[in-house]
Order: sequence, then structure tokens, then C-alpha cells
Amino acid sequence: MTSTESTVKPALVLMVGRGVALVATFLAPLILVRLFDQSQFGTYKQLLLVYVTLYVLSQLGLAESLFYFIPRSTRGAGGYVANSMLALTGTGVASLALLWATAPAVARWLGNPDLARHLPLLGVFLMLMLPSTALEIVMISRRRYADGAVSYGASDVLRALAFVVPALLWHGLDGLLIGAVAFAAARLGASLIYLRRELGASFRPQAALAWEQLAYALPFAGTVLVETVQLNYHQYAVAHRFDAATFAVYAVGCFQLPLLELVASPLSNVMMVRMGERLRDGQGDEALAVCNRTTRTLALVFFPVLALLLVAARDVIVLLFTERYVASVPIFMVCSLNLLATVVQTDAMLRVYAATRFMLVVGILKLLLIAALIGASIAAFGLPGAAVAWVTSTLAMKAVVLVGMKRSLGVGMGRLVPWRDLGLIATASAAAALPALLVRAAMEGPLLARLAFTGLAGSAAYLVIVFQSGLLDADERLAVRRWLQRFTPAAVQPGESGS
Repeated sequence: MTSTESTVKPALVLMVGRGVALVATFLAPLILVRLFDQSQFGTYKQLLLVYVTLYVLSQLGLAESLFYFIPRSTRGAGGYVANSMLALTGTGVASLALLWATAPAVARWLGNPDLARHLPLLGVFLMLMLPSTALEIVMISRRRYADGAVSYGASDVLRALAFVVPALLWHGLDGLLIGAVAFAAARLGASLIYLRRELGASFRPQAALAWEQLAYALPFAGTVLVETVQLNYHQYAVAHRFDAATFAVYAVGCFQLPLLELVASPLSNVMMVRMGERLRDGQGDEALAVCNRTTRTLALVFFPVLALLLVAARDVIVLLFTERYVASVPIFMVCSLNLLATVVQTDAMLRVYAATRFMLVVGILKLLLIAALIGASIAAFGLPGAAVAWVTSTLAMKAVVLVGMKRSLGVGMGRLVPWRDLGLIATASAAAALPALLVRAAMEGPLLARLAFTGLAGSAAYLVIVFQSGLLDADERLAVRRWLQRFTPAAVQPGESGS
């Protein structure tokens, strides 16, 4: 099996599920931003920020550790899964208690009294969501890629509906949170039924496995704690310094197209499973080849998208969030640069090699760097300065991780990252952005039409460049041709096949 086959094909199956959910999850905040006033939308974004922070922290690394244990397990995986879900149930109850007790203090710290009455119900939603975190991880780790795709798609669609429909009916956050709780309860019940059927009698807590899981997960949990704090620090800093309406402007600027969930996460998850299998079989060189192939694939997608986002940033924000949020445009442009960091999946690489302690050190350094930069950055650049501090720190720590892995694995930097390919792809993306920029500058008329023609010009130019330059290999060229065949049947010539 080639490196391409070992990651891209299973990831594409998962992307189908993500793609099914994409429209619903993408439209949900766009409906809410039009339904709520700016202050109420800011409150919604603050609730979401608190939820995401606690959701990640409360997992203690136990759900994500299944990506490590299940592919390596020669016995039933049910014990690992049951242990994780039991622990997640406990952390969910603790999170609910924490939010209930600290709701007034959190509301005061974020300068938004309206938060206090919503936080307890948010805690119930969190408590019910946490145990089901393991569901898709188990499916992917056991190569049930189609099951994972269906679960991702159905879950995200139902969650979006559970948010939006009650908010439309009752015109407020109370209805949204009640719908969220109902969804979480249904997902938890479905997860227990599936896992019992999939794992059989082994799906029960096993104390003998607990210490092995904790030895791996707790250092990783410390890393996740620091990573989550530094990832969201810039948003909390803005929420603390400014009112809810201003925070809404910043939160809109932090909006990212769901490429991370649709493309990067499936590729990263499959990459970890495949690398783990290669290392288990003593194929260290092949494991690095899998990693390099994933990096190249992400660059082929993310670099041209980044170039187009920078060209059309204002049109994207105005189309999605209305003219009220035009001040979010420079923030959006800065945050989009984070796609550069996403291409190199350093965290996934460190998890594969069980270097969770090094991850923790890097996370602490990154948090300290953001904290040191953010005040001066806001003073120098205004509201976009918070995003500048975050993106700068992220890119700096990527470099630190690569240097550390180079030393620990004893390989050249070129073995870790395909630098030549990344440079060529970046050059092609920048060149393709020029016709897109010209089209946007020349076009008048409806915003949607201008954005569509800008995107088409940039995409067409990019495809021409990568095909004519020989940047794509035979498998990649065939994959693109087959995709284009959906729109232009002549794209694949008769008799053309991959190697």
C-alpha cells in the first residue's frame, strides 16, 4: 500500500461525512447573526467560547488517546473505550458543577451579566456531550471509515438544527440551549448503543488498562490544557477588555472556513492511525513518508484557499455577516494566515511518537509568548493586534517543534517536511491570486457574483499552473481529473489510469 493510499482514500470517505454536514453547520451562525442583535450574538459567541474551552479541557486526553491505543491493541479495545467514557462522564459532572457555581464570577470577569443565567444550562449540554466524544474516534481507529463519515454528517446536521430551530421559534438563547441539551442526550444514547454493538462484551471498564491509559493521557491532558488556554487566550483577552458587541466583531473576524474540520482533521486522524501501524511494524521511514504525503496534500488545498481569502476578505465577511461586521475584515485576514500553520501537523506527529511531555513544554512556551505579545500588539494594531499575537506565536512554536523532532529522531529537516514542494505550491498559489485580484478590482455588480467570479478566476489559474508545471504526480492528476469530470465529462481521457 502506498503512502497516498494509506491516508488520502480513507480521509476522503470521512470528508464525505464532513461535507454533508458542511452546509448546515456553515449556515447556522449565519442565521443566528441575522436573528440576534450584535450584543446578543456576542453573548452567544462568549458562551460558545466557554463551552469549547471546557469541552477540550474536560477530556483529559482520554478520548484522543484512543488513537494511540486502539491501533496498537492486540486484544479487545472495549476496555480502553469504556474507561475513557466513564472518566468523561465524571469530568462532565464536574464541569456542570463548576459552571453552576462560578456563573456570576465568569459573567463579571467577561463584563456581560447576561451570561450568568445561561451558563448552568450550558453545563448540562457539556456534561451530556463529553462521554460521546469517543464515538467517531473508535470508528476511525477500527477502520470503520464509512460509519465515521455517517456519524460526523448526521451528528453535525442534527446539532445545527437543534441550535437554529429553537432559536427561530423562541427568538433567543434560551431556546437554542434547550435544543442543544436535547441533541446531546440523543447523541449520547446513540453512542452507547453503537459501541456496545461494535465492541461486544469487552465494552466494560477494565482497571488493568487504566494506569496504562493514564500514563499516556495525563501528560497529553496537561498539553491540551495549555494548548486550549493559549488557543483561546486572544479571544478571552478581547472579551475581558471590550464589551459584548465589540467581542462580536472580533469573533466574526476569527471565523474560519470549515477546512480544518472538513479536510485537515480527517487527514490528520488517518495519518496518526497509519503512522502508528507503520511504527508498530518497525517501518520508521514509511511512517515519515505518510506524514510528508499528508503535509503535501494539505498544502495543495490550503495554500490556494489562503491566497483567495486574502484577495476576497472583505467580500467574504460582508456576504456572510452583513455590512455591520466590516470592521472584522482585517482580523479575518490575519486569522486566515493560521492556515499556514495547519499544513504542518506537528501535534499529530508528536502524539504518534508519544512525545506528549515535549508537547506540554511547547504549549507552555506558546502561551507565555502570546501573553507577552498581546497587550503591546493590541496597543500597536488595535483589535487585529490580538490575532497578530496569536498567529505569530503559533508559527514560532511550529518551528520549535520541528527542530526538536529533528534532533530526537536524528533525521534531516527535509525528512520531516517536504519544503521544496511547499515552496512550489506557495508560488503557484500566489501566482493564481493575481488574476483573482484583477477580476475583483474590475467587477461591479452583485457581491455574490463578484465573489464567485473572483474564486473561479483564482481556482482556474491555480489548476492550470499546477498541471502545466508538473507539480502534481500521476495519482494526484488523475484524482483532479476525475473530480473535474463531474462538471466536464471530457476531463478524463479514455484509457487514462493511475499507477
